Amino acid sequence: MPRAGKRRNSLRNRELNEKGRGKERAEFLVRDFHQVFIAWRGYSPEDLAPGKAVSRLTIEQHHLRQGGFVHAGVMATMADHTAGYSAFTLAPEICQALTIEFKINFFRPAHKEALACRFRVLRNGKTVVAAESEVFDTGEGKESPVAKATVAIMAAPREKLAGKAG
Repeated sequence: MPRAGKRRNSLRNRELNEKGRGKERAEFLVRDFHQVFIAWRGYSPEDLAPGKAVSRLTIEQHHLRQGGFVHAGVMATMADHTAGYSAFTLAPEICQALTIEFKINFFRPAHKEALACRFRVLRNGKTVVAAESEVFDTGEGKESPVAKATVAIMAAPREKLAGKAG
């Protein structure tokens, strides 16, 4: 991750801490972003704040489909994961953020050097967060919108999920 990104994360960690989330929670959110599948694909957090998230992906050969374009699944995963982490910044520590509805529209193929995804909460309900993710094709100093997703995310207590996977 570029140095500026690390600096931004530390600034936002302070903001998360000031919003009552605690330093440990803020550090956990940044660290936890890179779990299993997401780390394997190469997504990384660029900015994390209460109810907002920005992620980035440097495009590599394994992200492409025939024709040299970024695979739609790569963009959809980025939109979903960035949404989940944005909602996770608002959820109580005992909860896990789970996508319960996801719809994405693709505007054009992505083919530049990287993707950026910005997420914002539209409504933060008691158990469900409604939000949108926008995915941008970035490179050569330009940014072009390539997809937009609307996402509903539920904050589910971890103890209710224990033992359900596997």
